[in-house]
Amino acid sequence: MLKKNSKFLEDLFFISDLTVVSAAWLTAYYLRFYVWPSAAYFDAAPVKTYLIFLVPVVVVAGITFRNFDFYRSKRMVSRFSELVLIIKAVTVLLTVLVAATFFLKQFPLSRLVFVMFFAFCVAFLSAGRFGVRSFMGRLRRKGFNQRYALIAGTGPVAVTVASALALRPDVGLVVEGLVSVCGEDVGARVGGFRVVGALKDMRRLIRERDIDHVIFALGFEDHGSIKEVVKSLNDEAVDIKVVPDVYELMTLRGGIEEFEGIPLVTLQDSPLYGWDVVIKRSFDAAIALVAIAITAPLMCVIALLIKATSPGAVLYAQERMSIGGDTFSMLKFRSMALDAEDETGAVWAKKDDPRRTRFGAFLRKTSLDELPQFFNVLK
Repeated sequence: MLKKNSKFLEDLFFISDLTVVSAAWLTAYYLRFYVWPSAAYFDAAPVKTYLIFLVPVVVVAGITFRNFDFYRSKRMVSRFSELVLIIKAVTVLLTVLVAATFFLKQFPLSRLVFVMFFAFCVAFLSAGRFGVRSFMGRLRRKGFNQRYALIAGTGPVAVTVASALALRPDVGLVVEGLVSVCGEDVGARVGGFRVVGALKDMRRLIRERDIDHVIFALGFEDHGSIKEVVKSLNDEAVDIKVVPDVYELMTLRGGIEEFEGIPLVTLQDSPLYGWDVVIKRSFDAAIALVAIAITAPLMCVIALLIKATSPGAVLYAQERMSIGGDTFSMLKFRSMALDAEDETGAVWAKKDDPRRTRFGAFLRKTSLDELPQFFNVLK
């Protein structure tokens, strides 16, 4: 019954998407020739031409959407990922249609119609997906359209995954329990979730509990168990996902990529590459210039007070190392006495350092000695 319902919903979404594509095509035509009319184009491409060309538009859209796997259940996919998928599919659709017009000379179509069609397709399909997600989310919060999952693992990663699913009832994926590697803690509760069995019992657990999803969230030391279990589940109608243990090591610049069908998990990506360098440098220079302009009067006052309260230079230059390993001179307002490093040499300052001047103590406490670093950034 569940498969019949899923097939019915899939067909319903498919028909709905083709209707949306048709609406986008006709909306683009209407705006081009009735809101922004052009006599020359209108004479060359009457409505009949666009209605006839709607047939290949719908056919190509149907084939494209099927190939992009639009209608497979994606409960754990983010809205942004779904938007990216829609943009990719519509881009392919548009490319094929534009290419077709070169061979079908009897269809002199407006390029502006194609541009607007692309925009309307993305907008209408995204709005439709958003509406469906919102509606299904409300149903799932009330207990309808539920699917059931087992989390393979009992460590921190498994508990994190299970907790995340429990906090998202709109996803409609109910965690039936955790599955232990060895089975020694079966019956116990880990992080509020019951351990319902061992990995060797996975097939039995799937059938007994009507499981739809299996999520492997094992530690590094247990990853060797995954291959054997997945092989034993080949004939089971379940979705299988793996959460790599390395996700805790990933930084904000981490992510998952694909190369020739090989998934690559990036723990950290260098920020100093390509356009990132240009954007970062432009941002740094702009902020530094603004900051210097704003703080210039204050820096002048500080410089005068340093000269008035102690002998020596206003600025202090210290050698530091950049992220790339290069050395540079970092400028700060001098907060130490002139002969502070004669006996000790260059050492790190410490709290209540006796080498500070009276005004220098104030500068360090308020971090005003750091203001010249805006010049470091600009340089």
